[in-house]
Amino acid sequence: MPERAKRRGGSALSSIQVMFAMILGLGLLLAINFSTRITESQPLQDEYEQIVNEIAGLESEQQDLIALRDYVRSDPYVEQWARDNGKMVRPNEVLIIPVPSGETVEPTPTPSFNVEVQTAPPTPEAWELWWALFFDQPVPNS
Repeated sequence: MPERAKRRGGSALSSIQVMFAMILGLGLLLAINFSTRITESQPLQDEYEQIVNEIAGLESEQQDLIALRDYVRSDPYVEQWARDNGKMVRPNEVLIIPVPSGETVEPTPTPSFNVEVQTAPPTPEAWELWWALFFDQPVPNS
């Protein structure tokens, strides 16, 4: 027995120590591998968050555009546009356009209606029509 005690107390490694060293080495390799994966995934995570934020912004913009589309299709918008931009009025209303102070505006003249009765042009003779067709020009004045 004294020889065995010497072996154990000496520099020889026991199987438990070897197993512990292997487990420790394997754990160290796994920790290094795991940390490199975390480091490599960080830019991907940042890009993912950026894309998620962009999608949220686009969805918000889509909701705003849908609400605007629904408002533009409504009767109140049409009436507002007709009054503001179209300068239209309802029956029995008068359109008033304010003029800034300090500017003089000539009043709109009342249109005068000159009705001229036009008579039908004289009917050309047959030979004048043939002349115009053959020579592609009107009949010369004689």
